[in-house]
Amino acid sequence: MENNTNALKPIKFSHVIGRDFNSTLKKRVRAYFKDNNISKHANANMKIKTVFMISLYFTPYFLMIFGVVTNIWLIALSWFIMGLGIAGIGLSIMHDANHGAYSKNDRVNFIIGRIINLVGGYAPTWKIQHNILHHTYTNIHGYDEDVSPAVPLLRFSPRDKYIPAHRFQFIYAWFFYSLMTVMWMTTKDFQQLFRYKKMDLTKTENAKFGKLMFELVATKLFFYLYVIVIPIIFIDIAWWATLLFIIMMQLIAGFILAIVFQPAHVVPETAFPEPDRDLTIENNWAIHQLETTSNFAPKSRILYWLVGGLNYQVEHHLFPNICHVHYKTLSKIVKSTAEEYGIPYYSEPTFFSAIRSHGRMLKKLGMPPAPETAA
Repeated sequence: MENNTNALKPIKFSHVIGRDFNSTLKKRVRAYFKDNNISKHANANMKIKTVFMISLYFTPYFLMIFGVVTNIWLIALSWFIMGLGIAGIGLSIMHDANHGAYSKNDRVNFIIGRIINLVGGYAPTWKIQHNILHHTYTNIHGYDEDVSPAVPLLRFSPRDKYIPAHRFQFIYAWFFYSLMTVMWMTTKDFQQLFRYKKMDLTKTENAKFGKLMFELVATKLFFYLYVIVIPIIFIDIAWWATLLFIIMMQLIAGFILAIVFQPAHVVPETAFPEPDRDLTIENNWAIHQLETTSNFAPKSRILYWLVGGLNYQVEHHLFPNICHVHYKTLSKIVKSTAEEYGIPYYSEPTFFSAIRSHGRMLKKLGMPPAPETAA
């Protein structure tokens, strides 16, 4: 077998430090579901949300295609609503499914998880970036791609290379956030698929590279057909106006997705651990998640519903295979257990305070690193 020198070298976490906390927390969470005789997967509320978010995206589309909506301002509003629908599907529907948290039936998770393909992304590469790299190696530079942006103008980790332009990133980063789904629908998935093949990570999808590439190309062609070509043909406005509205839709979706995920990890309180030379983190994986993750707006029921429970990022990172509808209740168990063992539990009181906190971190990371002093 050929030796892949580009394969990802796994980081090891301590099985001793924090072992009691980890086992106690898992025991209490298991007891919650058992004692209350409830499933850890989707409930009726989740299924209603699924229908709502999918309808939020596709209903305006078909109203425009079939000529029900013809006024230019209503067409613009329809594309705007579709942008909200993309964000809703990304945050609330495909996210749980691709974690295997939506249903105990793997086939159901597979089908619902593939909905991301219909809104411009690609499930296999998303799962590798998010489930494997981000969730396993949260905030570890060089492993977690969420804090290792491809755009050099952004600096999310104190271990990332500094350039003078970073001093202004607290101003311009928000624009780059809006490009997230634009990158989905164009180059990102192709770049990731080739990169993950070199890193020997595509095998985690239990499919050969050729099959994954075929699916990716077919998915993108179908997406371009129904999102770009068909609207240009059937919506009675100038073709360039349709393109502008499509870009607007993507910018709205990307911005919403980014401002939900970034304040959960790139804030002043969270840590950015660095493994030692033998690729070991001297900490338990569960404690690592608590130290690198922050919740926000825990009292907002509306936000909790809209963002798929991802304002409870701590609970999501500890129990990604549990549907987000349970996070609010689980947060009480996690917080009390963390306090009992003297482990930090970060949480911002509101969404806007989380955004401000993230902005402060962008500004902090935009400052030139302190010069290293000789021993």
